[in-house]
Amino acid sequence: MTERPLHKRSLAIHAGTRRSQYGEMAEAMFMTQGFVYDSAEQAAARFQKSGPDEFIYARYGNPTNRMFEDRIAALEGTEDAFATNSGMSAVNGALMSVCRAGSHIVAARALFGSNLYLLDLLTRFGVEVTLVDGTDLDQWRGAVRPGTTAVFFESVSNPTLEIIDIQAVARIAHAHDAIVMVDNVFATPVFSQAAAQGADVVIYSTTKHMDGAGRGLGGVICGTRQFIRETVEPYVKHSGGAISPFNSWLLLTGLTTLDLRVREMSRSALAIATALQSHPGLTRVIYPGLADHLQHDLAIRQMGEGGTMLALEVAGGQDGAFRMLNRLRLILISNNLGDAKSIVTHPATTTHQRLPEEDRARLGITPGLIRLSVGLEHPDDLIADLQQALD
Repeated sequence: MTERPLHKRSLAIHAGTRRSQYGEMAEAMFMTQGFVYDSAEQAAARFQKSGPDEFIYARYGNPTNRMFEDRIAALEGTEDAFATNSGMSAVNGALMSVCRAGSHIVAARALFGSNLYLLDLLTRFGVEVTLVDGTDLDQWRGAVRPGTTAVFFESVSNPTLEIIDIQAVARIAHAHDAIVMVDNVFATPVFSQAAAQGADVVIYSTTKHMDGAGRGLGGVICGTRQFIRETVEPYVKHSGGAISPFNSWLLLTGLTTLDLRVREMSRSALAIATALQSHPGLTRVIYPGLADHLQHDLAIRQMGEGGTMLALEVAGGQDGAFRMLNRLRLILISNNLGDAKSIVTHPATTTHQRLPEEDRARLGITPGLIRLSVGLEHPDDLIADLQQALD
């Protein structure tokens, strides 16, 4: 009889657990740089080929890191995962490990500022990058060609919350044998089924929802065991992007409440978006869970819910946005997201300030746009804070 698969909430608590000889309840934190061998022969053998529970050096692997990697892989539905020291290190590791001079990357234009910077950096090393409107499948069809190395996009774009059709883009990319890489931060592993929907590589900044308490940086790359161990791992371990065991331990702790936190945040986000839809101080409320979102049907089909993030366009441009931000009493101004505390930021002057004004305008990042990451405060308190700031 086949064992019934566990729900994601259970996997986030139990998957990948490794206990020491002491049988500890909590996950053990192995704060060590290196490992001791029983013999010179054992050391030589491990450097030739290490098993899943055989370790050489913390930059190459660590029991705490491996627990975190295995738990994320189980949660994401991939064969394996490799943890990195930040979300951008994960994006860098995924892209750089497959690219070389002459490679061709097709990417959605609507991306986090650092993702756009990294794509520009790749062009300096002879990689061709083609940017497209990620919501326009005809542009993907026109850009992906025989020899394209990979396609890259955020499943929900930062900060304007465009939804990319993972299955449709994956079909286009796979017809030309291109690797499908998805930055899945806004969707979270709770709502997303990116790997099942066609993504070959799924990338997270674990700094966000997985930690959920603003404590430590981290990232993770998920994919097949062959891709992770033969392509990603050699690049990351030799370029120095491995995660700290302490941060893996923090993230293992954060994962235990991930499902509960993210679902509650999403419910609050819908309540806030609904309450503010007709507020005269706003010219636009962007939330995939609202029926008037241009890709609402796709969002619900792909994620099931609208997620934890909103974008609000404040009347009066940057001056209006700044006045509103400065009047907030409960919601914090910061550039992180996915925290238990609600956070708001002004992308045009922070996360996307490096973009030329015309590029920001094309992406919908107007002077009045603010990005809101909904936390775990009571939604009535968040709504009241936003309304008094707008009034």
